Amino acid sequence: MDSPISAVLVSWGNAWLGGHVGLDEAVDRVERAGGPQVVADGPMESTLRAFLAGLRSEGLDSFRLALPVPGDPLGLAGPPAFNISAIDAGQAVIAVLRGRRLGLVPESDRRGSSYSGVRWTVVESADSEPYVPSLAEAEHALTSAMRTATDVLHGVAGPGAGTPTLEDVGEDLAPGYPGRAHRVGALAARLAMALRLAGERGLTSGQLAVRSEALRELDRAVRRARVAAHHAIVEGQRQG
Repeated sequence: MDSPISAVLVSWGNAWLGGHVGLDEAVDRVERAGGPQVVADGPMESTLRAFLAGLRSEGLDSFRLALPVPGDPLGLAGPPAFNISAIDAGQAVIAVLRGRRLGLVPESDRRGSSYSGVRWTVVESADSEPYVPSLAEAEHALTSAMRTATDVLHGVAGPGAGTPTLEDVGEDLAPGYPGRAHRVGALAARLAMALRLAGERGLTSGQLAVRSEALRELDRAVRRARVAAHHAIVEGQRQG
């Protein structure tokens, strides 16, 4: 999916669990970003609101974000079935409960000509913590990658280039996140949008090679910054 729906669910889900918003507001925010939401857990299908309420009664503690790509399973700890599904989708949510974790993998859900929403499939996740950089580490790497990419891309700029404003992105973190996480998350979301919009028309093969390498490094830094920002509220609660 191109939509950042996993990031929205993690952000507002953690805000709900932290007592900063109610369940209804959290689900409303997720549905505002992706349309109606349903969750498929084996043969059973339920609304996202009912599913989250059920998880809370089972000891739901937090949500974690995964933004993997082939060769870089960022945020994933297995098993293979979950990793494969998440990498295919380019994103996933991990629900952390007492003694186990559940993976939620989104896909577009279209039924008829007018219905457009998101269908989450529940997949068992390994009950272990994958490596994720700290917010400070991710911010430093993002700043460095952005500086390098800017220098390179200015030298090979082609038609179709453009950087969206923050208003174009519409992916602010939910209440309860520290200020630094809001700043890093907003910058990462903006750069993620810029990466998707980066055009290649009018460039020579040599320029494309240089540009592609710069964009790959920036994409890696952006994904790490987004994951670190979305985990910051959980890390802050543990340190507090």
